[in-house]
Amino acid sequence: MKAIFDTNVLLRYANPSDPAHTTVVQAVQILPLVSIEPHLVPQNIYEFWVVGTRPTANNGLGLTTQECDQTLAHVEAAFPFLPDKANLFTEWRKLVIAHDCKGKVAHDARFVAAMRTYGITHIVTFNGADFARYPGIVVLDPNAIVAGQPN
Repeated sequence: MKAIFDTNVLLRYANPSDPAHTTVVQAVQILPLVSIEPHLVPQNIYEFWVVGTRPTANNGLGLTTQECDQTLAHVEAAFPFLPDKANLFTEWRKLVIAHDCKGKVAHDARFVAAMRTYGITHIVTFNGADFARYPGIVVLDPNAIVAGQPN
């Protein structure tokens, strides 16, 4: 079964100094054992770049553009990449209207739109509440995965 990573998971995966890094690495190792194959979508790369190149004083990683590019190259090599499908925008637009998405939650709607265009129902995230508004989305929290309770 395929799943999508939320960017909050990828940021911790790529940042060894993050307190949740070990949990994410362990979860990534466990996922294939429970027949879950995590994937990336373009939204991951966009969001990672924004946080990766943002100064640490502003809650970013403080990477240079070259460092961020290298880090993303490692992340992209580790996980299969699903390009945006042509109907992504239409699906996103339906979601933000149907679920009254305002502000930053529209980013999460784009993940859900990408998932729907690929028929994927699972997302690996630390922010499960952000996806509660979307029926049919199954949240996989890295802490629960490591604790042996992936769903």
